[in-house]
Amino acid sequence: MSVVNEVLQANEAYAADFGARADLPLPPARQFAILTCMDARLDPAKYAGLAEGDAHVIRNAGGRASDDAIRSLVISYKLLGTKEWFVIHHSNCGMEFFTDDVMRSLLSQSLETAVLGDGGFYDVGQGPGSDEARYVNWLTIDDQQKSVLADVRRIRASSLVPDSIAIYGYIYDVITGRLVEVPPATEAGAPTPQQVRA
Repeated sequence: MSVVNEVLQANEAYAADFGARADLPLPPARQFAILTCMDARLDPAKYAGLAEGDAHVIRNAGGRASDDAIRSLVISYKLLGTKEWFVIHHSNCGMEFFTDDVMRSLLSQSLETAVLGDGGFYDVGQGPGSDEARYVNWLTIDDQQKSVLADVRRIRASSLVPDSIAIYGYIYDVITGRLVEVPPATEAGAPTPQQVRA
């Protein structure tokens, strides 16, 4: 059963009281961006104290620094003035439960939704599948701390990212709701002192 009617009804109620939100400026008021996971348990507006118009939130599977995520971050600062970025992965992430090879195998068998069991994901579909998945880097995670550090380093190393941008690394704990810093990531993302803008 589709949720389209529920979504449209919720949107009607939201739009009925839209008010001053129509006047929000395009640049984010608090001049920062968050790169985080698409996991439905994460609500960046709540865990980071955001109101509409405050910050950019870029979401993808695992919160990884993919080419497209970096593209969005670059647009965020170059055209819209963000000065600080947060890379926030999270505990119990689904991206830890499979590898590139597992994903490629699952998709080659069928395009139906797989099932997560005690031994990992397994396919229950009847096919057909597709071998196109072998051309995708799925950016899976085997260690949260290392993945946050790798993503901050990748962003910092981009020739499109100025040294003045501060990049912080965190892991959101889905049990406590707390942001836990990954100090080596934040160190790797520190702006170059002479480049820091007031």
